[in-house]
Amino acid sequence: MKKMLDSFEESSLNFHKSSEDLQWLTKQFLHNLGENPARPGLFDTPKRFAKAMTFLTSGYRANIDEIVGSALFDEPSGDFVLIRDIEFFSLCEHHMLPFFGKAHVAYIPNSKIIGLSKIPRIVDVFARRLQVQERMTHEIAKELDRILEPKGVAVITEASHLCMMMRGVEKQNSTTLTKATLGDFASSAELRTELMSLLNK
Repeated sequence: MKKMLDSFEESSLNFHKSSEDLQWLTKQFLHNLGENPARPGLFDTPKRFAKAMTFLTSGYRANIDEIVGSALFDEPSGDFVLIRDIEFFSLCEHHMLPFFGKAHVAYIPNSKIIGLSKIPRIVDVFARRLQVQERMTHEIAKELDRILEPKGVAVITEASHLCMMMRGVEKQNSTTLTKATLGDFASSAELRTELMSLLNK
């Protein structure tokens, strides 16, 4: 218990110091832009930005095993489970601008299933980091494969990237689709076809 309390206190101290550092850096950033961080509209911006970034990168500090907890259940079903249209928001690690969209997650149980609410939570863990969409998609698939040891996993994400929309090529209507398949989904074209048919309905 003492070790847990010491760890919690250390984590709280680190969080407080990290927030202070972010606030100081934000003030410097505003100053470098030619702004006055002390003016009324910006006075609390460093604090708000630090709070927002702490939330948007909370995936680094999340423990997936704790999130899943006891929500694993014995179930002999062999048909795949699909959760569609899981909304996510993330930050591109190249420009730290948002990308956002939907994730579709399917798995084939191997005598074990997971509480449905846990899958969106796992998606959020990886989305709330500095990311590239390609890596995020594979990380979600690998983590579900680790937790469930299923017969197969498929993760498909589709997203819009503000780094393409607001700057650079400035294309407003383009979307990016990435997929990761493991196990039976990787080896069976029939399963992939069935999955895509369900997603397209």
